[in-house]
Amino acid sequence: MERLAQELKENNVGKVLQHEPLAHHTTLKIGGPAELFIEPNSVQGLEKAMTLIKKHNIPWRAIGRGSNLLVSDEGIKGAVIKLGRDISDLTVEETKVKVGGGYSIVALATQLSRKGLTGLEFAAGIPGSVGGAVYMNAGAHGSDMSKILEKALVLFEDGTIEWLTNDELQFSYRHSILQNERPGICIEAVLSLEEGNREAIVEKIQKNKDYRKETQPWNFPCAGSIFRNPLPNYAGELIEKNGLKGYEIGGAKVSDLHANFIVNTGSATAQDVVDLITYIQKTIKEKEGIEMHTEVEIVS
Repeated sequence: MERLAQELKENNVGKVLQHEPLAHHTTLKIGGPAELFIEPNSVQGLEKAMTLIKKHNIPWRAIGRGSNLLVSDEGIKGAVIKLGRDISDLTVEETKVKVGGGYSIVALATQLSRKGLTGLEFAAGIPGSVGGAVYMNAGAHGSDMSKILEKALVLFEDGTIEWLTNDELQFSYRHSILQNERPGICIEAVLSLEEGNREAIVEKIQKNKDYRKETQPWNFPCAGSIFRNPLPNYAGELIEKNGLKGYEIGGAKVSDLHANFIVNTGSATAQDVVDLITYIQKTIKEKEGIEMHTEVEIVS
């Protein structure tokens, strides 16, 4: 690992750190160290970093803004690649939007609303990056990325870069092909939006942001929704119905505001959160006969 770190620095790929605490890079403020942490300074830097990672046969994973992520207390072996501000170019031509994977999805929704472009209002309040939103097919308010994404530029672990169309990404509920079948990093996305009434779009963006503030516990560190909705049921309603709102294990607590959120009250470990998730799953299975599957990605 020392040799790889040295080569990455020699090739000026961007920020390279060893044993970087991932609690600094997740919205839950939980997570042990990354053996090697890389924040590329450009797409070229990212490509070079991936080439060197494969050369040294080191396991890797990518993160964006650290939402929807629970990192173990032991941290992550291998390399963690963070797409940040240096991979966040934005070009808007009429209703076509080309945007880097590191761009904040909230900031993008706000920016496009001011240009009178409609289609991304659902993302107001989603605390992730564009790349992460494509990877997870992030959504809210009855819409998601699959409704507006035309294609995505993906870097695969063998170093190849390929445009994948909406169909090729095989979107489904909170899922894309990048998660399992073809692991890769979304480094750029092309969105197809529509022209609309600027004032109405800005108002809807603000309404969605206000709704999140009123109904979700963003005043505490959290990762977003913990469970996928077992449709036609809703995860939060099931958890609340079974008396688990406010339930605590260690420093992890089911939010008093929204039962499908687990918050870090200040001292939570990853194990506290995992134990609370397991307890909720066991309770709902026993009382409702329903399997609860996590939306948050648990990484060790």
